[in-house]
Amino acid sequence: MSAHPRLSINQATIKHAPFDDALRVVRDAGIESIGLWREPVAEVGLVEAARRLEDSGLRMSTYCRAGFFTSPEGPERRASLDDNRRAIEETATLAAAGAPGSEAVLVLVAGGIPAGSTDLAGSRERVRDAIAELAPDAAAAGVTLAIEPLHPMYVSDRAVISMLGQALDIAEQFDPATVGVVVDTFHVWWDPQLFEQIARAGGHGGDGGRIATYQVCDWATPLPADVLLGRHYPGDGVIDFGAITRAVLATGYSADIEVEIFNQQIWDSLWTDVVERTSEAFSAAVGVHLDAAAPVRR
Repeated sequence: MSAHPRLSINQATIKHAPFDDALRVVRDAGIESIGLWREPVAEVGLVEAARRLEDSGLRMSTYCRAGFFTSPEGPERRASLDDNRRAIEETATLAAAGAPGSEAVLVLVAGGIPAGSTDLAGSRERVRDAIAELAPDAAAAGVTLAIEPLHPMYVSDRAVISMLGQALDIAEQFDPATVGVVVDTFHVWWDPQLFEQIARAGGHGGDGGRIATYQVCDWATPLPADVLLGRHYPGDGVIDFGAITRAVLATGYSADIEVEIFNQQIWDSLWTDVVERTSEAFSAAVGVHLDAAAPVRR
């Protein structure tokens, strides 16, 4: 079975593959796009990573990740914002090196409640303030900051933004080309307002409006002891990919769709097997809902 042309493999799905191997196994599987992470890029250096991405012929669908904005004002917060500025520049460099259709999308994880604090409302406000500070840098670089709401079980330590509506409340204060949102099925499938909020995200013009990227993986129980690693191949759990995918497509979203999986058993498997299984699962659970004749955004 040939790979679906809208499929992108997020590098986290083959977490332990070195940068060159990740590019190779994705390309060799006939997949056209990859979502990159900062840590593997840093291991080879930005300039070299950009060159190798260009040589691979792959598109870049997103760059993960930056954010972590909830610290109160002080040296830690300033350091975080400076690191986000570096991530913006990295995103622009890599997107320029990727094949046509590469997206200059930087995924942002909000950050959890600071140690010793119970101030959830204040933490969320600091996320908004940080994005307001970074938006001019992103606009100048041609980068879209993509706010990713994470499932509420991560609110204390990873992301105080839990619902798509909360992410949109922030994003809508800025230009759609500069600040958007991530729709990740693992994190938002449970939300009773999900379809209303997806439609809201699409109400800002074509090409998905505020939806900067669409990511898919499945939810199955029981969850592992480390709930971060509870993601599964599409179709192996309870998420209704048909309904969510149709809602995302109805916004005009036409870019790549990433499979991003955190699962220790999958990480321990052969990279080539994981990519092949991911491609098959995507085609069966998600690809059937896509118009195969619709062009990928270029």
